[in-house]
Amino acid sequence: MADSPGERPARRSARAAGGGACCWALPTALLCAYGFFCNVRPSEPFLTRYLLGPHKNLSEAQVFNEIYPVWTYSYLALLFPVFLATDYLRYKPVVLLQGLSLIVTWFMLLYAQGLRAIQLLEFFYGIGTATDIAYYSYIYSVVDINLYQKVTSYCRSATLVGYTVGSVSGQVLVSVAGWSLFSLNVISLTSVSIAFATAWFLPMPQKSLFFHHVSRQRLSCEMKVIDCKNGAAVQDHPDVQRAPGWEDETKVPLNGEGHSAEKQKHKVDIAKVLKDLWQDFLHCYSSRTMLCWSVWWALSTCGYFQVLNYAQGLWEMVLPAQSADLYNGAVEAASTLLGAIAVVAVGYIKTSWAMWGEVALALFSFLIAAAVYVMDTVHNIWVCYASYVIFRIIYMMLITIATYQIAANLSVERYALVFGANTFIALALQTLLTLIVVDASGLGLDIVTQFLIYASYFAAISLVFLVSGICSIVRTYRRQEQMQSRSLESQPSAPSRDSW
Repeated sequence: MADSPGERPARRSARAAGGGACCWALPTALLCAYGFFCNVRPSEPFLTRYLLGPHKNLSEAQVFNEIYPVWTYSYLALLFPVFLATDYLRYKPVVLLQGLSLIVTWFMLLYAQGLRAIQLLEFFYGIGTATDIAYYSYIYSVVDINLYQKVTSYCRSATLVGYTVGSVSGQVLVSVAGWSLFSLNVISLTSVSIAFATAWFLPMPQKSLFFHHVSRQRLSCEMKVIDCKNGAAVQDHPDVQRAPGWEDETKVPLNGEGHSAEKQKHKVDIAKVLKDLWQDFLHCYSSRTMLCWSVWWALSTCGYFQVLNYAQGLWEMVLPAQSADLYNGAVEAASTLLGAIAVVAVGYIKTSWAMWGEVALALFSFLIAAAVYVMDTVHNIWVCYASYVIFRIIYMMLITIATYQIAANLSVERYALVFGANTFIALALQTLLTLIVVDASGLGLDIVTQFLIYASYFAAISLVFLVSGICSIVRTYRRQEQMQSRSLESQPSAPSRDSW
């Protein structure tokens, strides 16, 4: 017996909830396994020493000024194309591309020789970094909306645990078991290969943000983006992904007319995507508060990437390769775990970020500048390690606050666009900074001078936000005084005794 029109949405919604409860576990488990093995890379904290050592026999100038900048340029160039390709190809092929690029990266790290080969290696690593967006957004296209918080925590925990396990195991194998750095790279290659094999079993999503969705004329539901860092997108309405025609969108008619119509539809969609992106971009950045937090995001992330990329180089200057004592893996693991604790603690901070947010950004940016300056000027490896841990904890805490504040101040739900744009601007600034300060074709400064510039960079950020914050507080108090005076003037005056 056929369903009546009134019964169909309710039954379809019930089936959706039941199906989501049954089907979410497998793709989530596979994606968590992929994220875990992708990040179990015990050789990564020791990359600089490995490149400078006898296995590659590269000079410091080659590593810092000619090799590492390639990653920055690659990441910037690939970020926007990968963003569109992730949506068009529906996530899974880009996840596989990430796994394959990491395999190529570590295979070349084992066997490639020479400057040009290692530069090509950095390009493949740039692909692996840019395609992170597919990993963080895949899961929202295959599970129901009521499971988003749960699967997000699982996936992020898997990557955190994987990175920690990789760093700790690398430290133990080097310091206790006496393994060579070449052996650590073999383990890393094995781990990313397991991740690549796991990704093949992920189910293929049937929907995405722009290219594979229900027509807005048929279902005018606002797109909602859940994953704040890397841009996952889904529909708000629980019936959208089960709407008629959604699950059949890949069944294209075999006749020429249907195929031609489908190709024409894709051409229209591409033009519409670019137009919608630009209109949403202008609309999202119309809020001053949102713009302020986004500016800090872009500026600070630029400096964060630079310090993160070249911290091992600074440690190598303080503790030369002739010394056997190296604790890079332990430091990376400690900074990650303590940063995660700080991020959790942020959720319990109660303050008026609208009034004091800019001053807080100025204060903590100054602390970051101080940590980088101490790391650069005090030539003691333990001081360098401690300053690095403080630097990462403060940044993780602030970027979490910025993420929440931006999400709270958006007038439309376009989180992916805003966070993607902020990251793109950060990478553009980092590319400019790399070209001027690091690249051999620019100034090609030594690592100590570079970190002095990075400390000055964060100090300048602190000064800008301090001035802006003070101005905002003064404006707020003046506005409150004006409102109070107006309210007093509008109140009727009390009658005098004479009128009695």
